[in-house]
Amino acid sequence: MANLELRNLVKRFGDVTVVSELNLSVQAGEFVVLLGESGCGKSTTLRMVAGLEEVTQGQIFIGDKDVTQAHPMARDIAMVFQNYALYPHMDVAQNLSFALRLAGRPVSEIEAKVASAAKILNIEHLLKRKPKELSGGQRQRVAIGRAIVREPQVFLFDEPLSNLDAKLRGHMRAELAILHQRLAKTTLYVTHDQVEAMTLASRIVIFDKGRIQQVGTPSEVFNHPANLFVAGFIGTPTMNLFEAKLQSQKDQLMLQMQDFSVQAPAWLASMALPADTALIVGIRPQMLKPTALPSTLRMHVEVVEYLGTESQVVGRLPSGQRICAVLEGNAKAMLHQSLHLLAEPSGLHVFNAVNGLSLNPH
Repeated sequence: MANLELRNLVKRFGDVTVVSELNLSVQAGEFVVLLGESGCGKSTTLRMVAGLEEVTQGQIFIGDKDVTQAHPMARDIAMVFQNYALYPHMDVAQNLSFALRLAGRPVSEIEAKVASAAKILNIEHLLKRKPKELSGGQRQRVAIGRAIVREPQVFLFDEPLSNLDAKLRGHMRAELAILHQRLAKTTLYVTHDQVEAMTLASRIVIFDKGRIQQVGTPSEVFNHPANLFVAGFIGTPTMNLFEAKLQSQKDQLMLQMQDFSVQAPAWLASMALPADTALIVGIRPQMLKPTALPSTLRMHVEVVEYLGTESQVVGRLPSGQRICAVLEGNAKAMLHQSLHLLAEPSGLHVFNAVNGLSLNPH
């Protein structure tokens, strides 16, 4: 195992900067996920680490070795691609052993490593089959096995599950988690899928427009988003966001939105912000609770999506702003009704409306 360090990494295509001044340290044995929308720079970053894209500026270290200009084969990494990239004319055993045969490793060593990888991935019965005879999930296992036999210092995964159906993706996520626990290899994993990131990562690196917005554990980025972008990106359904200002009402400090108000949390009151400070208040749909009593937060329900154990309820406030709440059980009876909700002060996220940065204590 080795640590991976990216220092002031920049990538430009002509006049377009796709990765800007990126700094990231991945500890030995850590599983770090690069998460972001298409075109945000995460795959380009991975390809620079792999040596498949030239670095415009900055340095890449694997262990204590600067590999910025090193050939991909000299970096001691193994990469698993989205499209599997298997050799169609070779059977599974030949695909698994190709890199070892190319390196001139002894036959006994090759056979032992192929057998070990096949056993880990439960593909021992597929060794004589060609890729065209395999399912998508089986092909991805072979692609992962080809990386395992290399015994690299760093694993790189480029959206490896995106071509699989939803059920198989869930199964393969669990398999990858078990595999990492077993091998404990330093891993850099690219995805746009939040579920993959939240379930697999030791830490998540959230990208937007070539820049890192936040680095943290899944719990940290969900419960303590650093800015408005992260708050709106992480979480399903997405966080409800409202423009707000502070107001004093009957010796209480309130957050006044266009349609409703809530008591300001104690930590916000202690900051002594001016009353005209422009704020954005975020409330996760899971933090809104129905109440039988009249409240200032009232929505007209337009859509109810029943998901078995809970319902996603979508509607509008009197001003017309859309809002979403996640409620327990089947809420179909609420369709086209008025629904009164409560928002606990402890569940509020407050952001500076000017720079988008979170004001919440960490």
